[in-house]
Amino acid sequence: MIEDKNQARTSLAELGEFGLIKHLTQNFKIAHTTTIKGVGDDAAVLDFKNKQVLVTTDLLIEGVHFDLSYMPLKHLGYKAVMANLSDVYAMNGAASQITVSIAVSNRFPLEAIEELYEGIHLACKNYTIDLVGGDTTSSVTGLLISITAIGEAKAADVVYRNMAKPNDLLVVTGDLGAAYLGLQVLEREKQVFEVNPNSQPDLTNYSYLIERQLKPEARKDIVKLLQDLDVKPTAMIDISDGLSSEILHICDQSKVGCSLYEEKIPLDPQVIATCEEFDLNSTTIALSGGEDYELLFTISQEDFPKIKGNPHFTVIGHITDKSQGINLVTRAGQQIELTAQGWNSIK
Repeated sequence: MIEDKNQARTSLAELGEFGLIKHLTQNFKIAHTTTIKGVGDDAAVLDFKNKQVLVTTDLLIEGVHFDLSYMPLKHLGYKAVMANLSDVYAMNGAASQITVSIAVSNRFPLEAIEELYEGIHLACKNYTIDLVGGDTTSSVTGLLISITAIGEAKAADVVYRNMAKPNDLLVVTGDLGAAYLGLQVLEREKQVFEVNPNSQPDLTNYSYLIERQLKPEARKDIVKLLQDLDVKPTAMIDISDGLSSEILHICDQSKVGCSLYEEKIPLDPQVIATCEEFDLNSTTIALSGGEDYELLFTISQEDFPKIKGNPHFTVIGHITDKSQGINLVTRAGQQIELTAQGWNSIK
């Protein structure tokens, strides 16, 4: 489906490990005063003075987390960075540095790895992130990417998952389900291509879904917006594994219950239309799809007037006492126990 028109191939063995690192990172510039020393020594040197340091890491493995038959390497690099930055923003912090480690098999020439790093570089540029280190090694099973993101926040600003209280409002940013449907569209087109390699997919009607899957954006803007509105969430998490899973995480760690209202879940019109086409339930997709990288958080009711009417936020439910359980309230008014059916990489 996606043909590599660049036939030039440079063996990674020609550069060696250190030559490869130098080659791939030569265009990354330092943007933060907290970065004292980036790539090029035994360790990065960072100085955060009196702020809390936030560290998060993700591991992406070919065949488990991504399929290169429809995931361009540049998009993969970008998305891998977004997955990590999103976790920092979910702590109400500011991301500032990343390290990138990769393992590659000999089927990948230098040009392919350059394409991967073009996506990483674009993400760093767009989000003002310093690349400060990492590692490279060989693999016998394809491509593996491990990214660690580092950020900072004032101690008073950090938001955890365990402070939601009964009567708090449950709020989500953006809309849900599009990334999962984008994956379904790409999987369908892959199957068509395998049957007929000459087929040319028409993805016009799925542009938003494909973008949400291949080039998601972490919600850096929400951290600043909440600060500008003088709203500090009581609990927060990013939506990477599906809305239901993330709600259960907050409720479990905060020891509370929740009522989530089906009719309040924000859905893009393209999500609704594509669910009808694929004969899928849009609520199920929003609950279990994952990879939306939106933020889910709780706020006290006193803060509701500050976010009311803001197009970035949708109130989708409220926190209850633990004894009342964690429930989805359907459009018909029925209460259904919420279960985690989202992404699980351990199978």
